[in-house]
Amino acid sequence: MKTVKTKKKPARPAGRFDAVRMMRDIRDKIDKDIEGMTFEEEKEYFRKGAEKYKKQEKSGR
Repeated sequence: MKTVKTKKKPARPAGRFDAVRMMRDIRDKIDKDIEGMTFEEEKEYFRKGAEKYKKQEKSGR
């Protein structure tokens, strides 16, 4: 079997937005925040977050 060499993708230039990294950071923060919470506490956490988001959207940030 013949080995096929693949080209590595160049590193992301500094200063560019990285959506994957942002999503992972957000998910890690949420995981840390809700660690040890009951299901009811988790529901309240997300309800409050949604309420805060709606207020920001109404005010135009």
